[in-house]
Amino acid sequence: MYGRRIESHRAKIFKSKHRRKTPRAILDGKRMISKRPKRVNERKGLGHMEGDFIVSGKSGKGLGLVLIDRNIRKVFLEMILPVSVRNVERALVRMKKRFPEIKTITFDNDILFLEHKRLEKKLDVKIYFCHPRSPWEKPSVENFNKWLRRYIPKNSDISRFSRYTFGQLEAKANRRFMDVLGFRTPDEMYAKALKRKKRPRARSKRRK
Repeated sequence: MYGRRIESHRAKIFKSKHRRKTPRAILDGKRMISKRPKRVNERKGLGHMEGDFIVSGKSGKGLGLVLIDRNIRKVFLEMILPVSVRNVERALVRMKKRFPEIKTITFDNDILFLEHKRLEKKLDVKIYFCHPRSPWEKPSVENFNKWLRRYIPKNSDISRFSRYTFGQLEAKANRRFMDVLGFRTPDEMYAKALKRKKRPRARSKRRK
């Protein structure tokens, strides 16, 4: 009897070890980074963004969503809590309202972008994806995340930070004097870019 019980127990362990894993969802129809226009790769123009998440520690909840403009380095932050495809979408809509110039976003292959085709239509942007395990393909956001981790360290529980704190960090990031911008701030570069956009309209009105 005892021997049969051992055999039964071993059979259960064997079955659990060899149980088929649930297949991971695949992001169908991705537009890869290799198809990104030359203008985007050369960091020309406004609104070509890189995006990433900062994650909580094992016992924490929530994500931080980061977007950064490849040219002027203007940053946008949102807290995602609870974590869901819909809440990521809502956060991106809020970011687009704050920065209507967004034209493209380059992300990694996170499952939260499963509905990327619908998201493109909703935001009226083109979404590109990096190759798997290739974080260096979006260097601006990776470098920014190192700065952000001074204030939200790794293994933090992001749910313990307030949305107000995220707003303060966004403002602080955009007031930084940056070597890559000739020691100007992202906010200054944005204001300068908006002035350039308004000039041609002013000239056309004078001609009339």
